[in-house]
Amino acid sequence: MAESAVSLVLDYLVQEARLLGGIHDEVASIRAELEMIQSFIRDADARADKEGVSNVARTWISTTISRHSEREVKVLASTSLEQGGPSCDTRRDPWHDPRMASLFIEENELVGIESPKIELIELLVKGPSNRTVISVIGIGGLGKTTLVKKVYDSEQVAPHFHCNAWITVSQSYKMEEILRKMIKDFYKARKEIAPKEIDTMEETQLINELRQYLCEKRYVVVFDDIWNIRFWGHIKLALLDNKKGSRIVITTRSESAAPSNKESPFHHVYNLPPLSLEKSKELFYMKVFPCERGHCPLELVEFLDVIIKRCEGLPLAIVTIGGLLSTKEKVAPEWSKFLDSLSSEIESMFPENYFINCARIIRLWIAVGFVREKKGLTLEDVAQDYLNQLIHRSLVQVAKVDFVGKTRSCRVHDMMREVILSRVDEVPNSFLTTCFANFKLMKTMDFEGAPIDYIPEEVGDLFHLKYLSLRDTKVEKLPKSIGKLKNLETLDLKRSRVSKLPMEINGLSKLRYLAAYIKNNDIVYNIDFRLTVKIHSGIGCLQSLEKLFLIDANNDALIVELGSLGQLRKLDISKLKREDGIALCTTLKKMSHLRSLTISATSEEEFLELQSMSSPPPLLQTLSLHGRLEKLPEWIPKLKSIVSISLNFSRLMDDPFKVLQALPNLMDVWLHDGYEGEQLHIEGGGFQKLKSLGLRNLRGLNRLIIDEGSLPLLEKLRIGHCPLLKEVPSGIHHLKSLKHLQFYDMPREFVLSLQPR
Repeated sequence: MAESAVSLVLDYLVQEARLLGGIHDEVASIRAELEMIQSFIRDADARADKEGVSNVARTWISTTISRHSEREVKVLASTSLEQGGPSCDTRRDPWHDPRMASLFIEENELVGIESPKIELIELLVKGPSNRTVISVIGIGGLGKTTLVKKVYDSEQVAPHFHCNAWITVSQSYKMEEILRKMIKDFYKARKEIAPKEIDTMEETQLINELRQYLCEKRYVVVFDDIWNIRFWGHIKLALLDNKKGSRIVITTRSESAAPSNKESPFHHVYNLPPLSLEKSKELFYMKVFPCERGHCPLELVEFLDVIIKRCEGLPLAIVTIGGLLSTKEKVAPEWSKFLDSLSSEIESMFPENYFINCARIIRLWIAVGFVREKKGLTLEDVAQDYLNQLIHRSLVQVAKVDFVGKTRSCRVHDMMREVILSRVDEVPNSFLTTCFANFKLMKTMDFEGAPIDYIPEEVGDLFHLKYLSLRDTKVEKLPKSIGKLKNLETLDLKRSRVSKLPMEINGLSKLRYLAAYIKNNDIVYNIDFRLTVKIHSGIGCLQSLEKLFLIDANNDALIVELGSLGQLRKLDISKLKREDGIALCTTLKKMSHLRSLTISATSEEEFLELQSMSSPPPLLQTLSLHGRLEKLPEWIPKLKSIVSISLNFSRLMDDPFKVLQALPNLMDVWLHDGYEGEQLHIEGGGFQKLKSLGLRNLRGLNRLIIDEGSLPLLEKLRIGHCPLLKEVPSGIHHLKSLKHLQFYDMPREFVLSLQPR
């Protein structure tokens, strides 16, 4: 597969060479190098099968594959969204989530599952009373998890067992967490409350707890996605054979990771086969022609047959490509164009099960030119809609969602790393120098998390560079030559060691995203006064800047200059002194496009002077204040678009809820040492859209009152370290939508009030 990946890169290079006149020598050089790498990989693969791959060949292969995989993801987006995909309307309701339907897959939407499902159900509910292990084996994308979940939830299986648990196992699992999750699932299945002590138990104690709990129960547990046999060696100690007919189901891609059927007569191995050509067609036609009830026009049959064969019976590939084709016009020329653009290596469209930061991938798309401008929208808005379309078509899976339903991280399928797994322990300085000196056409350089500690002066030679990320690296200083990167749009220095930006940064007129702060390893809690990055005067020249954080508000001149940044959408400014507050308020009134604002004082004790702003930014959605406030700013009630408010160390004396509960779109409120009064009162009709409420370190609070008719949508309530709060909030029973309730670091009297009387 690694050799095939390089072949695809070579083909791509030849196509690009036709479009880039005048650089034939450079292309020829790169192509020669790739051909050398291809030969090297061919030899390395042969040696790897016989000798293992813990050598430099592994590194070369890994680097080639990872770079190719990243490009394929981008090509996928470009192909599906720019070459015939439906036009996107990014003005639609921002709270509508098109993923909802994918959570409820109906039985009639599945193809080829009937026979395997019947066989697995029989293995679970019939047979000997001995503990039985069933391993479902098949490559990624074959539908193992889907099949087992349908069996697990079936009306024959669920009632048959006294308790059940479903455990998803990562490659880097922690056994204590697995055991803890199992215990909680078993208790939950029986509508019992798990002992609180399990949260502090060690592995041996957890194993004993499980064995005692399961002693007289018929249990079923699923371990989804096992990667090595060591897992079974660990977990089987906790799952005793009580001769009650208990069952364990394992899904894995590798037969070597499953308990061998030679080890015990009660170990079964079920190899899940790919879909037959007939079933593949049935599923594919159903996905491509949902409105036509699976009927395919004769003129398109030839195209479909080619695509179906390339999917090789993998349901995930069939559903993915089918969903994409369902949005295209049902005419031969359109499908011919799609077929030409479709890689023959269909699995390279699904890299390893890797979490991708959505903001990062959006900035990369913008840098390489995939995102087209739309009137009245930022490029980020348009790119976000691109991502939503990919999610809606199941090309991308959602990994993490924030409180307003926005996708924060995602992943694509993980076929790529089944063949080759490795890591690069060190990037030599000579490599960096060569890279910057020779690849003059580079547009994006993403070093996030890479083991590098410097950037050479040659970076200034990359005139075409649009995206540079040094996030989570050990780089301490940027070279002055960075000022020559006139096309740079993104500079990401988050959690690097860069403490000061060179003056030359002010010449980057196209810079749109500038993020910089130093990770403070001394911070214990997540609300902190982070180590900021100093910036020279002259930042007002960066007229394209849309996002700026985290900068040190070290002088009045800099604060005034911020008012020139008319395109700013996000501002995070720190180390603000009380006397600078009036100047900042004057500046903020000019920021008509601002959506997100974070202001931090020099310390917990420093006051934020923010009263003088008569009209706040009208589109502001997120506000976070860190520092003392004499009273809540009078402009807060004018924030009609605000979605999230966080007040930290504000130490207000008046109940802030009197103002906050009337804000019409507020969905998230967080108070950390934000109020010193004795009582908080949420009145009937208050906080009509709030979904999350967090209170921490409110040292004077002794009562929280929740009136009926308030907080109708609240899903999460967190209260911690409120030493005078002795009982559960009055009216908590009114919270009909509550899903997560958390109390922590509370006084003994409060804990006792929770005990049944």
